[in-house]
Amino acid sequence: MESIDQLHLGIGTRLQHTHYGPGVIVGVRYATYLISFINHGIKEIDKGDDKLEEILPENVTEEIETHSDVEKSLLKILRQWSSPEELVPLGERWAGGTLVLQPKDGSQKPKEVPIDVFFHKIVMTRDRLRVLEQQINSHKVLTDEDKVNLQQYITRIYGSLTTFNVLFRNKEHWFVGEKGAKDE
Repeated sequence: MESIDQLHLGIGTRLQHTHYGPGVIVGVRYATYLISFINHGIKEIDKGDDKLEEILPENVTEEIETHSDVEKSLLKILRQWSSPEELVPLGERWAGGTLVLQPKDGSQKPKEVPIDVFFHKIVMTRDRLRVLEQQINSHKVLTDEDKVNLQQYITRIYGSLTTFNVLFRNKEHWFVGEKGAKDE
């Protein structure tokens, strides 16, 4: 295995983490990888994490390489953990609540939206951004510089959406902008 020293790896790259075990990159952000670990689900890991090593094909045993069952299992896990239809729960305190948009002009009627409907739209926005990230990172024509530049815009969009993190039940589903990516 080769230590990862700020290498720019792509989606589908096999990795080994000393704490989380084997995994596969399912998303690439500016400073982090989204990695689907076999036993720990998807984790966001800093690209410079010294506990992360790339599994090079020459280091994979013949037994593993020749068994398509391993590949099928990995694909099944990837589909399970990276599905855009992932169930993202709304925080309990918001369940059954209503979002009210009150105009400054009191003669105008406020707009009421059930919070679960609004939350669903936020989650769909997040999922579509993730798909956009994957398409950018796997694009065959864009240069690495173009990919990084576009990725920075997506990171900034995530940062703009952090206001809505209060709606999520679990912190692992939160939006993380550029500052959050550096801190973790």
